[in-house]
Amino acid sequence: MTGRAKQAIEMADTIAGYTTYIDIIRPLVAGKTIIATGMQKEVERVWKAIESANSGGVCTLVCSGDPGVYAMAGLVFELCMKNNVAAGSGRDELYIEVVPGVPALCAGAALLGAPLMHDFASISLSDLLTPWDVIEKRIRAAAAADFVVAFYNPRSKKRNWQLDTAKKILLDHRAKETPVGLVTAAMRGDQIIHLCTLETLDTGLVGMQTIVFVGNSSTFTHDGRMITPRGYENRYDLERQR
Repeated sequence: MTGRAKQAIEMADTIAGYTTYIDIIRPLVAGKTIIATGMQKEVERVWKAIESANSGGVCTLVCSGDPGVYAMAGLVFELCMKNNVAAGSGRDELYIEVVPGVPALCAGAALLGAPLMHDFASISLSDLLTPWDVIEKRIRAAAAADFVVAFYNPRSKKRNWQLDTAKKILLDHRAKETPVGLVTAAMRGDQIIHLCTLETLDTGLVGMQTIVFVGNSSTFTHDGRMITPRGYENRYDLERQR
């Protein structure tokens, strides 16, 4: 959590968020009005937050990671637009501040080492809001372009085949020895870090809180870390002269 995010929680009259995220910050929200909803209740949750803020109080809508990365910031603006809610800087308008956070791909990359040092693609494997044929097209494009790939929402109880399909697509373009990093619950007390190869990737180890990092053709592992070189070795001599 960033310092500004903690301030936004402390100054709020009302806290809105997914039930699990509210539970994580429960020590910070004592005495505040709570708006909590479960999975697939995002529209209801965000609209209640907008109504709360429009009533004159301060409402903080809590997300995991960064609110603008697969989270709620976009839906807030969409609902304001669709319902003619003025959200600008005028005196009679709803004031919205998007507080930056630490995306799971950045937290996970830090734990792995430096897998995102060069161009990468972030792809969600959830087909609840995006058709699978669109997702598959993006995977194939990223694979062919030799991007490092970070997969969000890779696997759940009901969506248990998408990651296996993505693995097969990537193996059409990448060596079976390509490094893969799995980071579950990054920076939380129960975090799990696992390194493997694209060939040995066990999708059964992956859940909804896991980010799957697949290296590009130059990614390597060293001393238990996953590194994608930026290209310095092509321009400079990296070996110190003795």
